[in-house]
Amino acid sequence: MTARKSGSRLETEIERCRSESQWDKIPELVRQLSAKLISNGKKCNTGSPLSNRGATEREQEIITCYEKSGDIALLYLQEAEKVTSGIQNRSPKPGPTAQDLELGYFLETGLQRAHVIHFKNGNLTRGVGRFREILRAVENRTTQSLRMTIARQLAEILLRGMCEQSYWSPLEDPPTVSPLDDPTRQGHTHSKNYTLSRRPRVYSGENLFCPQENTEEALLLLLISESMANRDAVLSRIPEHNNDRIISLQSASVVYDLLTIALGRRGQYEMLSECLERAMKFAFEEFHLWYQLALSLMAAGKSARAVKVLKECIRLKPDDPTIPLLAVKLCIGPLHWLDEGDCFAKMVIDMGEKAAEFRAKGYLAIGLVYSLKATDASLRSTQEEYQRKALGAFQRAQSLSPTDHLAAFYLALQLAVSRQIPEALGYVRQALQLQGDDVHSLHLLALLLSAQKHYHDALNIIEMALSEYPENFNLLYTKVKLESMCRGPEEALLTCKHMLQIWKSFYNLTNPSDSGRGSSLLDRAIADRRQLNAMTLPDFSDPETGSVHATSIAASRVEQALSEVASSLQSSAPKQGPMHPWMTLAQIWLHAAEVYTSMSKPAEASACTQEAANLFPTSHNVLYMRGQIAELRGNMDDAKRWYEEALSINPTHVKTMQRLGLILHQLQRYSLSEKVLRDAVQVNSTAHDVWNSLGEVLQAQGNAAAATECFLTALELEASSPILPFTIIPRAL
Repeated sequence: MTARKSGSRLETEIERCRSESQWDKIPELVRQLSAKLISNGKKCNTGSPLSNRGATEREQEIITCYEKSGDIALLYLQEAEKVTSGIQNRSPKPGPTAQDLELGYFLETGLQRAHVIHFKNGNLTRGVGRFREILRAVENRTTQSLRMTIARQLAEILLRGMCEQSYWSPLEDPPTVSPLDDPTRQGHTHSKNYTLSRRPRVYSGENLFCPQENTEEALLLLLISESMANRDAVLSRIPEHNNDRIISLQSASVVYDLLTIALGRRGQYEMLSECLERAMKFAFEEFHLWYQLALSLMAAGKSARAVKVLKECIRLKPDDPTIPLLAVKLCIGPLHWLDEGDCFAKMVIDMGEKAAEFRAKGYLAIGLVYSLKATDASLRSTQEEYQRKALGAFQRAQSLSPTDHLAAFYLALQLAVSRQIPEALGYVRQALQLQGDDVHSLHLLALLLSAQKHYHDALNIIEMALSEYPENFNLLYTKVKLESMCRGPEEALLTCKHMLQIWKSFYNLTNPSDSGRGSSLLDRAIADRRQLNAMTLPDFSDPETGSVHATSIAASRVEQALSEVASSLQSSAPKQGPMHPWMTLAQIWLHAAEVYTSMSKPAEASACTQEAANLFPTSHNVLYMRGQIAELRGNMDDAKRWYEEALSINPTHVKTMQRLGLILHQLQRYSLSEKVLRDAVQVNSTAHDVWNSLGEVLQAQGNAAAATECFLTALELEASSPILPFTIIPRAL
């Protein structure tokens, strides 16, 4: 009492000094008041364990009351629903129904208040336990809305507040000490200490599913919540239902956002896209749900559907440049819809200043569209026109964003494709100054050095890049070619063996039907007898260029259909999972077969080719390699047949056209040979070996002037020809 009066006197004195403007006295009075308050606080804390114990007991009593009232409420609602259902079944007159029961304020508070206090006190373990108790109770219609809310809240806690190490099964007792709980309250963990004569009924049985980890339980809760949200959706657009519709949408959006987190963690984008497809009933004019669906479709590999959804996103947010850029990425990547990509890229450019820093990306995108169109074009004049447009777009992108290494890189790549080697070297070095570890810039530098015939320098660059990116198969393909040139085919075969080992460890895929023949071939070549259990499946792109053109996409669809028929006839193991691993493996075998062909070892080359053809016998690249092997054995009729079959699948495969033209030349069918080779030149005007073969055919026909021109063109192109085409480097946004 005295201390309180003393503090009161000091406060009064401070107020008096303020009113009289005696500011110099106030600091001393404040110090005295602080000392008194601190002293008083120490006296109060002297008996803190006993005072604290009383507060804890009271808190426990409050929680017990709430939990007990919640259990009674659940039991009451279960019994009430049973009674009303029985009355309705027995009486012909309409009576009260389960829907007529309302939860009411007190019942709802009893059910919700206990876990709120647990979480407020930092006791997540007990709060999660209480959530689970409510959710395990047998459901009735009155509590459906509440159960959906609780399920969503528990899922959020499991995803955001609980790790796998702190998880315990719903059927186990919670841990006494948990990292989830406030460490200052570890001694005050509450446990249920009340009994009821009857408890709410809970779901039981032998076949009930029980989650084993936090993401699994969260996913189960969210899928249940999603089904309830879809069932109770308010879709009416009339004004009096507006508030209910907004609440319904918000509730569903939270569930779908949490589903995105849960399924995204596990890479289950296929399932996520299916869930978000169901959300479309809520999605009228709702950008967020449309955008989430588009992203999930992209991640699931459903590119065509994703572009359609992105169009709706563009309609809802026409001033956002990132959305058409995402659409361009799909159009110039997996879909190869170059005309559509052109339209999306122009949307970004046409935004002008509204696109801000993304405007440079728009020019980059349209440059890539023009570059790919140049590759697809069949007429040389069309190719040159698109190449000119691509260069202009890349130059504009670089001027708008001079610090973006991608602008400099793609400008260098386009110059390289146009065979402006010195200029390309200047820009690729600029790209590497901006981003020194960029894998594509390093790869391009190596190819440019090989175009200048600095093969050893190029190999050094590739090995340096592989030290940073040891699992990059494009770099390894180039290494095989350079090693064959610089160190001999035995070194190249060693790299092929290394690629098989990387593939097996990287993809972790096996095929029980694999004989291991191809791997033992490589083992013999490099004196290593360990077998590799490697699976073989198709490639959809050229192992030489790695590029995907419009014609090769069409070819791949034919190849896939034919391979499925062939596989069923051969009773081979079915193709499963994504195609990229199998494409990669087929390319490895075909590179090995090519090395063996250069060593004049047709048996080994044939075995490697067979490995690539086991489940995809109609690949045009496999057929081409079989033609090469037939030529090596001196069987020109078989070679001609293989090449013709390859061209029936992919009529613009330049290397096949060149070899077929030479065989026709040997068979003295000069006119047909000249036509095939001229068609090949139209497809790829920079293929020096095709120009040389065309010169030989024209010379045999007595057309010396035209032959000389072809030979000179071949010499000029060969002087700037890289070890592998520049288009092996992917062109993607």
